[in-house]
Parts: sequence; structure tokens; C-alpha cells
Amino acid sequence: MLNAINALPLGARPWALTFSYGRALQKTCIKTWGGKKENFVKAQQALLVRARANGAASVGKYAGDANSAEASQSSYVKDYKY
Repeated sequence: MLNAINALPLGARPWALTFSYGRALQKTCIKTWGGKKENFVKAQQALLVRARANGAASVGKYAGDANSAEASQSSYVKDYKY
């Protein structure tokens, strides 16, 4: 959705629109890492992939190349208090 909005011509969106995807960034990394030292580099790579995807979406240039089964899973937790 963020990518679609930011892909509109500048005249249609006179302001910058971004969103904090902190939880989405963390979820894939934490799941990849799993608390194991041997997964540390893989978790860093997962963070970089997600961060680049979010950066591309913030300027309307995300092409869907960072989509994965893990990233597509919902972060919804029933009765979670924010």
C-alpha cells in the first residue's frame, strides 16, 4: 500500500509519506536468528533485505523482490496491548 501511494505522481501527493515497519523488520530477523550465533549473519542479511524493501516502498519503487513466506506472515497477535 505504501509503495502504491508513493508511486503516484508528485502532484497527487504533495507530502512525503512513510511508515514505521519496526515490528515487520524485527520479525523476520528474530525468526532467522533464533538466538543462535551461527545465524547472526543471516539475520543481518534479512534485516538489510527488509530495510531496503521499506526504503524502496517509501519512494514508490518497491518491486516485490523482498517478499518471502516469512515476511508475508501476519504479525497480528490476538489481545496484544500496544
